[in-house]
Amino acid sequence: MSTTKSKQIRLAKRPVGMPNHEDFEWTESQLNEPGSGEVLLKSLYISVDPYMRGRMNDQKSYVEPYALGQVITGGVIAEVTSSNSTEFQVGDLVIGNLGWETFQIASEDALRKIDPQLAPVTTHLGVLGMPGITAYFGLLDIGNPEPGETVVVSGAAGAVGTVVGQIAKIAGARVVGIAGSDEKLSYLKEELNFDEVINYKSENFKQQLKDACKDGVDVYYDNVGGEVSDAVLRLINKGARIPICGQIALYNLEKPDLGIRVQPNLLINSALMKGFIVSDYGAYFEDAVNDLAKWLQEGKLSYRETIVEGFENIPDAFLGLFKGENIGKYIVKVADPSQNL
Repeated sequence: MSTTKSKQIRLAKRPVGMPNHEDFEWTESQLNEPGSGEVLLKSLYISVDPYMRGRMNDQKSYVEPYALGQVITGGVIAEVTSSNSTEFQVGDLVIGNLGWETFQIASEDALRKIDPQLAPVTTHLGVLGMPGITAYFGLLDIGNPEPGETVVVSGAAGAVGTVVGQIAKIAGARVVGIAGSDEKLSYLKEELNFDEVINYKSENFKQQLKDACKDGVDVYYDNVGGEVSDAVLRLINKGARIPICGQIALYNLEKPDLGIRVQPNLLINSALMKGFIVSDYGAYFEDAVNDLAKWLQEGKLSYRETIVEGFENIPDAFLGLFKGENIGKYIVKVADPSQNL
């Protein structure tokens, strides 16, 4: 029986505040041939995402926390290198919620095949994957922007925020993006055609926000929470809608955060604030992907990816999310496929 050596990255201990390299453990194992209904996979691209930070805590959330000593899991694009499945053949490219591993055995039920002819395969981790679908449903189902309304997006240069802003433009809204560097602001303004862009690190951020939202805020797509969201929420209009997608400003805090009491502002404005998880819309994913792919093909939607190479760089890429190092989707390239794509 042939075996394959695999490297893994496991959760060594639960982070306190900002994670560091000591929170991760590197291991190796030998994998045998896949069993019935299973395939052996070679990881090609591994996604790092802010929600993973929450899973490192031992507390109740919308998904089970990582167990100590467990291989960390997330979105992975992989190539089938050995198959004992009727669904997948050697050479197929697949995506699934898989481990931070160079090789792994997975059940056919946990995988979805990717057609590399439709779009670059990495888009299935970004604009056509979980981030794009999250942007789609959060904005269109909860935010429901109307032509001429003002939509504010925090974390606007990230994997979700870039898609939110572009869909809002497709819907005819006026879009204000909030990000943290001149490079990101330039990208949002010059390439994605956001109407206004603001650096939340600016000393006069609040005044810039007021100037950019002179008619108030109709939709606030909240990716960050914290003081940025406090400032936006003070500007909401009557009937405003506020999808809560992420709270990255709070993920590494060691003590509970204190902010404004938002309820009176919601009450007097008859506003809606709703948290959501993309899996809430699982039955409708195909509709979202079809629309996103159509807009991509029509040139109405564009994307950027920040790709670093090397399995050993996964922790650094993950930590980079909280330092604002990426524009668009942050991906780690682990290996080349056997065939040119």
